[in-house]
Amino acid sequence: MMLVAIFLFQHLHFIELIDSFWDHIDLNSYTMILLYSFARYQEANPAVYTVISFPFLFAVMFGDRGHGLCMLIGALIIAQERKMASQKLGSFLEMAFGGRYVLLLMSIFSIYCGIIYNEFFSVLFHIFGQSAYRCRDTQCSEARTIGLIKYRDPYPFGLDPSLRGGSSELPFLNSLKMKMSILWMNLGILMSYFNARFFGSSIDVRYQFIPQMIFLNSLFGYLALLIVVKWCTGSQADLYHVMIYMFLSPTDDLGDNQLFPGQSPLQAISISTLPVIMLLLLAFVAVPWMLFPKPFILKKLHSERFQGRTYGMLGTSEMDLEVEPDSARQHHEDFNFSEVFVHQMIHSIEFVLGAVSNTASYLRLWALSLAHSELSTVFYEKVLLLAWGRVSYCRSQYDNPAIRLVGLLLFVFATASVLLGMETLSALLHALRLHWVEFQNKFYYGDGYKFRPFAFSTLADEEE
Repeated sequence: MMLVAIFLFQHLHFIELIDSFWDHIDLNSYTMILLYSFARYQEANPAVYTVISFPFLFAVMFGDRGHGLCMLIGALIIAQERKMASQKLGSFLEMAFGGRYVLLLMSIFSIYCGIIYNEFFSVLFHIFGQSAYRCRDTQCSEARTIGLIKYRDPYPFGLDPSLRGGSSELPFLNSLKMKMSILWMNLGILMSYFNARFFGSSIDVRYQFIPQMIFLNSLFGYLALLIVVKWCTGSQADLYHVMIYMFLSPTDDLGDNQLFPGQSPLQAISISTLPVIMLLLLAFVAVPWMLFPKPFILKKLHSERFQGRTYGMLGTSEMDLEVEPDSARQHHEDFNFSEVFVHQMIHSIEFVLGAVSNTASYLRLWALSLAHSELSTVFYEKVLLLAWGRVSYCRSQYDNPAIRLVGLLLFVFATASVLLGMETLSALLHALRLHWVEFQNKFYYGDGYKFRPFAFSTLADEEE
């Protein structure tokens, strides 16, 4: 596992110099984007954002101040370029040295997310003051799940320690990470707009970017808005009920699930200076909007080009046949409408289904961070505290220095092998997946090829 992780680290180099967003970009021999594919000439390169987004999404799944600190120490040792580059490294250290900057960024962001989660080897610390909650009854034993009341200002930064392990912790963290998925996919669609604008393709802006933004935000953007409103108002509304009945009976009264005045009319009808438009109708209209106009417009433009409405360079028939064998006149019959239509249909269906599957795919942020936190808690409570007699039911049974030493060694070994080894690899691979699939498929074609300058030496090598 560790060898595979370090092998990937070696190839996760990022950009060194960016002259312009769409212009020439100098790259290292291997980049994370190049592992996926080469960018099309002059299209927006996702590596510009991946420099920060990749270690951050990794840290969302790996967030812990203690584990991030261990990774930071290792990254700082490996990042000593003058000392490490002058030595002969083994295969393991050589691969780790290749990914030193990625390890450094991943560790820094892990510490940052660990501060937000308020975790240090799964141990809670009141770094920013006391909790904003206390038990309603001084004798209550379920203080973490019931009976908590708010008696002071909210916790200044990160998760309130009293909410750790409570019934509201998982829904809160899950919904928080789902907002990131909506924002991240919107950024991917927005990048397609900049690509289309740079290449002067107004068709892609009108019949791809606009309907995609409408479809995604009419459904999932609305859900994100409801969650934010629920946070701000403290409502107990059931958002599952709201979204399900938005499709089944959008005009029914929401009752206790209403989050703000006019919510029922908003789900069915949005009244403004524009015509009366339903949110569901917007989502349904966006699908044929993506599917039908673009192929027919391309066919019309192709026909107009050869009907004399759009003129190109004038020339003789000899020039057309001999000098320009690959000219547009020769390929007049090459436009295959059925092929273009099928391609557009596949693209539209892929986006509609992907809007659902990609949003659900971001649940891995919550699932892996939960698994990391629970494993850390198990190793701390069931190994370290148990061996040191810090548990009430075994305080007298395991009060032995040898058992304490064995428990400490087991805790260190489990932390290093499982949490710093396997969990690092798991979070790394899932962060790669979220970039390559959920983000890049919104705008990144990746059908280019690596530039190879002409040189006589390469011709000699090819002949040999």
